[in-house]
Amino acid sequence: MIKNPITTSIFDLFKIGPGPSSSHTIGPMKASYDFLKELNALSPNQIDTSLQIQIHLYGSLSATGKGHGTDRAVIAGLLGWTPETCDPVLFSALLKDTTEQYPVKVHEIEIPISAESIVFEKGKYDSPYANTMVLKLLRAEQVVLQHEYYSVGGGFIYRKGQKVTTSTLTPAYPYTNMKELKAQLQSNGLTLSELMYANEIALTGASRKEIDKKIDAILDFMHKAVKRGLKDKRVLPGTIKLRRKAPLLYEKAKKLALTSDSFLIFLNAYCLAASEENAAGNIVVTAPTSGASGVIPGITYLLKNHFHYSPNEMREGMLAAAAVGFLVKHNASISGAEMGCMGEIGSASAMAAAMLTYCATKSIHAMESAAEIAIEHHLGMTCDPIGGYVQIPCIERNAMGAVKAYNAFLLATAGDSSLQKISLDSVIKVMKATGKDMSKKYKETSEAGLALSATEC
Repeated sequence: MIKNPITTSIFDLFKIGPGPSSSHTIGPMKASYDFLKELNALSPNQIDTSLQIQIHLYGSLSATGKGHGTDRAVIAGLLGWTPETCDPVLFSALLKDTTEQYPVKVHEIEIPISAESIVFEKGKYDSPYANTMVLKLLRAEQVVLQHEYYSVGGGFIYRKGQKVTTSTLTPAYPYTNMKELKAQLQSNGLTLSELMYANEIALTGASRKEIDKKIDAILDFMHKAVKRGLKDKRVLPGTIKLRRKAPLLYEKAKKLALTSDSFLIFLNAYCLAASEENAAGNIVVTAPTSGASGVIPGITYLLKNHFHYSPNEMREGMLAAAAVGFLVKHNASISGAEMGCMGEIGSASAMAAAMLTYCATKSIHAMESAAEIAIEHHLGMTCDPIGGYVQIPCIERNAMGAVKAYNAFLLATAGDSSLQKISLDSVIKVMKATGKDMSKKYKETSEAGLALSATEC
């Protein structure tokens, strides 16, 4: 019997929410929303107007939280907003006036919060995860309620001390790594998409039709981000004043449509478009994170509009991408604060390479090789955003990650994938070890690398 199998839903990996960072924006918004629910679970007798709320941010939530919108996200969650439904325009407007107070409604009492309620802690904190936030309800110096949350990448959060409810639902075909996944396919005579559908149905209770509808909706959100980004020529928010490149690149690509390189220029434009939408704080899909939310949208937009893949082929490609994303998340991490950009762009590139290869070949062996190649050539990639914004080098890295995914697909399919010496399981182990060895300066803190090389930006 396989212990601790992967039980992540496809729609936990691919989530809709505002940019620019799933670990800094979506995760903290979910955490503070959870804290709001805990506040309202208190007895009404414990709530009065003398109370105040404090939020303490640690790790890269503190180091780059302002550039990543963590302060806005915390306020939004306490106001009852959720990533899936919040208005990105209203979200971006939060804290523009740092003196403005916002009412947190607990029972019938309104507790005011403001920018001063958020403390960006600079010291170390004894925590099992890099991104930690502590929310407190105080009456003078007395702590009425306190919870500690961890944002672990991709918008996933854990709450310290929270009892993990063991679901009676288990995957139909359990696995923890690629070796076990391939064994399940072989012993049960299944295709990868059949196994992924069966597991999703078992874990969520959704029907095949419902799953297809949700995958189509995710793809639609991705492609809407691409389309918006191809048209929007405004300067991105923040002190860098970075101009968007996607619209200009797209116009260039159309003029070169008959040249051999045109599809690569189109692909770059699509990836930049979605990534620039993320940098602007607009609605994107974590794939597997917001910081890497340009890679798979760009690839799928190419597959749909240039390769003309059918809706069913697109769905199967998304399932293949999810399978690889699950393996990385389960056995390493998709968090930039733990793995550097290797965990974000590297994971997205591997997922995209798996998608391209599975759509073209339906071969699990070729798919594994493509994913392994993509990760292998992102090992050690730093996360060093200039100014703490998800802009430089993040936006162009999405385009580069997609191009690497395409080349990994070519390398895996042009030859014999059985000749590949390194397995996907092996490279994920290396990825985890590399992330542990990497200096924290290069893991989303903006304390080294490119973050220091262009301070005049």
